[in-house]
Amino acid sequence: MAQINREQLAPLHEKITVSVSPADYNGAYEASLKKYAKTANIPGFRKGMVPAGIVKKMHGAAIFTEEVLRSIENELMQYLQTENIAYLGQPLPEDGNDPAMFNQNEPKDYAFVFEIGLKPTFTLPDLATAKTTLHVVEANEEMVNEEIDRIQRRLGKMTEPETVSNEEDVLNVSFQKCDANGVVEEGSEKKDNSLLLKYFAEGFRKNLLGKKKDESIVLQVGTAFEEKEREWIAGDLGLDKNKAEDLEQHFLLQITKIAFVEKRDLDETFFKEALPGKDIATEEAFKGELSNQIEAYWKTQAQHLLEHEIFHVLSEDAKMDFPETFLKKWLLKTNEKGQSEETIEKEFPAFLNQLKWTLVSNEIGTQNAIQVNRNEIMDSLRQQLMGYFGSMNMGGNFEWLDSYVDRMMSDKEQVESAYQRVFSTKVLAWAASQAKPTTQKVTAVEFAALQGKHNH
Repeated sequence: MAQINREQLAPLHEKITVSVSPADYNGAYEASLKKYAKTANIPGFRKGMVPAGIVKKMHGAAIFTEEVLRSIENELMQYLQTENIAYLGQPLPEDGNDPAMFNQNEPKDYAFVFEIGLKPTFTLPDLATAKTTLHVVEANEEMVNEEIDRIQRRLGKMTEPETVSNEEDVLNVSFQKCDANGVVEEGSEKKDNSLLLKYFAEGFRKNLLGKKKDESIVLQVGTAFEEKEREWIAGDLGLDKNKAEDLEQHFLLQITKIAFVEKRDLDETFFKEALPGKDIATEEAFKGELSNQIEAYWKTQAQHLLEHEIFHVLSEDAKMDFPETFLKKWLLKTNEKGQSEETIEKEFPAFLNQLKWTLVSNEIGTQNAIQVNRNEIMDSLRQQLMGYFGSMNMGGNFEWLDSYVDRMMSDKEQVESAYQRVFSTKVLAWAASQAKPTTQKVTAVEFAALQGKHNH
């Protein structure tokens, strides 16, 4: 009978020695020899009629090694299960374990040593007393009017005026590097963009008014745009917004198209087109419905932010220790990317954070019987695909989704990733239901700033 010896190396870090004797593996070894003899294709012998001695001579060593290793592994896993040992990752064989010492001609006792890291014990934070905040953004008249303006333009009629004359004109333009006189640098690549006239600095706009299609103007990014637009335009042009010499670089801007969107009138036809199925006939009712939708949007965003706060409460307040020496060794030996010891050391804090959340979320899932079914995984994959392709013009035909999702369901990594997304969502939703947050009214700008702090 196998012998198991357990020894502590450090807190939550143990060594387990598994010793097996011929009695533990000989039966399986002989059975495997016979099974192989029945199926082996060896020249000179009919299938199933190969003498055991021939099989043993040709393949016995490999079969013997396989069965001894299987015996050791089975004994180890049975011991861990019987003793109810909660461990991290997988048992790690020591480097000194050497299957080369196995000899089918001299069966004897063999000992293999493994290291294991034990799962830490911890207590989940009391969410009912944790300091959390539910932020409330109320829809105001400005928000409603901005949304109305956006929809009026989205559903409006596109025209192509001859000259630039309105701050709302859309200018399709190209940029090319040039000198102060507009002479384009040799080999300078054209970079296209689409800009509203009002994106340009107020003092610069007069230089564009009256311009026609195909006309050009020389500009410097640092003076032609206000700070907000300057940042992303500089990025598009490959400039550093923090370098004065980059912002002083001259560009020849050529207008390739002028467009203007005529906003829709606020009438019943527009209301029904903007909000189909709502049967809205008056401007007052239209604004009321938009107000409700805006507040519903911010309510969803506020719930996400609350769950993010709760994630931090759970991750940071659930105190636990880890067998770090074991985990670093385990990562080094089992990583498939061939990462170096230095890389693992650098990424180790992030790994511990993820491991901590995994333990916390699994504990919540176990205590509250949180489960994820196949349909939920498929829905998650479907939403993921819609996120990738939803903006493309599919003509409303999404029948391809089901067959695509079916293919994704055969990919173990895709399924595991979707499972974790759904599971974490359910865990955080449960946790949010246990919290008693303080309600705080904020503006949309203030809320966006709060989201920025949690954008990681």
